Amino acid sequence: MSRIAVIGGTGYAGSNIVAEAVSRGHSVISIARSIPTERVEGAVYLEGNILDVPSLLEQIDEADVVIQAISPRGDMVGKVRPATAELFEALPENVRLGVVGGAGGSLVAPDGPRLVDAGFPEEFKAEALEAIGVLEDLRADPSGRDWFFVHPAGGFGNWAPGERTGTYRDGGPVLVTDDNGDSYISGRDLGVAFVDEIENPKHSRENFAVGY
Repeated sequence: MSRIAVIGGTGYAGSNIVAEAVSRGHSVISIARSIPTERVEGAVYLEGNILDVPSLLEQIDEADVVIQAISPRGDMVGKVRPATAELFEALPENVRLGVVGGAGGSLVAPDGPRLVDAGFPEEFKAEALEAIGVLEDLRADPSGRDWFFVHPAGGFGNWAPGERTGTYRDGGPVLVTDDNGDSYISGRDLGVAFVDEIENPKHSRENFAVGY
């Protein structure tokens, strides 16, 4: 059993990771700026903010894995990248960081361009580029501390929640698409992918894309 802290644990991605981790018997803390009315039974809910790293560190004390599941949108635009860098630097050396990225940083083909550079919707570019900035900072970290960064499928979102199948494909750095060229994964199966990586690490200091 791992002790997992999910920052942004009440959002779409975060809540699905919390639910999956609890269902597998892990000890889970969900941290967000407000406590939700609907909660996953078995998880601990705390109020906290990634912009206040010192207080956050007190809340996630003794965690084995910390998941950053905050979208850089709204009032968080431009703030998620520096806050994540500050958090990663402050984490104890034995704590692994996992990040929910976006599809924009995955490649359209092996050795191909990034999705964000291949006709990506303009209105989502700023969010995608900030998530990519988080990945760039992690790659540049010289400490050797462990992290992983997950690119959900292109069609991932609360507008298409889908169901839990317990299956997905790991595309490495390449966007996962089906035979029709569609890229999709349900919220629950993104949670499955995250907890699988926590239980059976395959991507030490790597980014990888998941989808069906």
